[in-house]
Parts: sequence; structure tokens; C-alpha cells
Amino acid sequence: DADMVKKTLGIAHEKFAKYKDMATYLGSKKVTADSLIQYYNEVFPNTSRTDTPKPVAKVEDLSRNAKLCYDALDVQPGAEYAQGTWWQALNSVTYVTDHVQGRNADNRLHSQWFGQNQARKVKAAEKAVEFATTA
Repeated sequence: DADMVKKTLGIAHEKFAKYKDMATYLGSKKVTADSLIQYYNEVFPNTSRTDTPKPVAKVEDLSRNAKLCYDALDVQPGAEYAQGTWWQALNSVTYVTDHVQGRNADNRLHSQWFGQNQARKVKAAEKAVEFATTA
């Protein structure tokens, strides 16, 4: 059905345009050390077995996965693009969720597309825009 194909391609084009706008926006907003720590904490909360949330004020307080993102910030593929911006912060989260977490490649792929990491990347993008807006 040619009309359905055109409609589908149009939707994809619109989504790519929105993604490009978000990437451009995030790449124009500088991140601070404190806001980066808070961002990672919101994307990968430091949960504990107690009812009282553990305050997060420094890198050492972050969860294991949040620390992985922090450590990947400057070494992830493409880290040289938009250094020190929210775009780089978001990409550290997507890098860790897509290439580091999980027991094997099949497990990572399933989680990226359908599982918890797919939802986490959406949350990470939303939070990056939120933090960038207040920057």
C-alpha cells in the first residue's frame, strides 16, 4: 500500500527531526559537575535496603551503573563531540545501557529494544532535556 508507506516514512521523518532538534539543543547546553551527578542519580537511582534514601552529593555516592556512565563520559565512542554538554551525558547513558550492561549481546539487545533499558534511555533523554532547560 503506497499511501501507508508514505505515511510511515513521514512519521519516521518527523521523529528523526525531533531527535535532531533534541540533540542540537542538548549539545548547546553545558553540564556542571553537580548537575551531572544528580542526573546520573535520577537515571540510575542509588537504592538501598533501608527506607531512607541515601543522599547523593559526589561520584562515590552514585550507584554502580551510574558510576559506569560517569566513567564512560570521556571515553565512550563519540565522546569528542559536544564535550561537556548534556548531549555527551545522555550518550554516556545510552553507551552503558547498550554496550556494557547485561550478561551477553543477546541479553543486551533484548533489553535495549523491549526491556528495562529501552525505558531507561527514554527517561534519560527526558531528564537530560529537563536538566539542560534549567542550566
